[in-house]
Amino acid sequence: MSALPAAYAWLKKLDPLPKMVTEALALLDTTERPGPGDNPLIMSWVGELGSGLRRVFTADSVPWCGLFMAVVAKRAGKTPVPEPLWALNWGQFGQDAGQPGLGDVLTFIRPGGGGHVALYIGEDTTAYHVLGGNQSDKVCFTRIAKTRNRAARRPLFMKRPDTVRPFVLVAGGALSSNEA
Repeated sequence: MSALPAAYAWLKKLDPLPKMVTEALALLDTTERPGPGDNPLIMSWVGELGSGLRRVFTADSVPWCGLFMAVVAKRAGKTPVPEPLWALNWGQFGQDAGQPGLGDVLTFIRPGGGGHVALYIGEDTTAYHVLGGNQSDKVCFTRIAKTRNRAARRPLFMKRPDTVRPFVLVAGGALSSNEA
């Protein structure tokens, strides 16, 4: 795992973290390759999830937020949604969260169409702070306006960690307008 940005260093003090957050943090700073080359790590996720995805996911230039979420879910022992590459399909994952908490799956509508999926880390008055893939072409934290949120879904737990709760954070950094 890469070093956490200072604004999210508090995550190191939480125990236990939801498994999906732990798995996502292990991939922090994974970056797609610019140009015609592909990051072999990102491409390996397709094989890890099943070859049926190869017909759609042919390069790391293809939007991969759903691929990232599927590999995180699978590694955490959760079942990814059918057609996981389509971000808005994650609106059917687990159960309705109501008020999101740490590690919940959030889906967002993108300006101009399409969607994005990421994990809830916290929120400020106007934005959700999320950890996701294909955010500025890498796995990182970003802020997305709450008005863009379409669904908040909670993984199914045998025993839900106490850390699965809302976290109020300080607003900082720009709002994401396009998570590619």
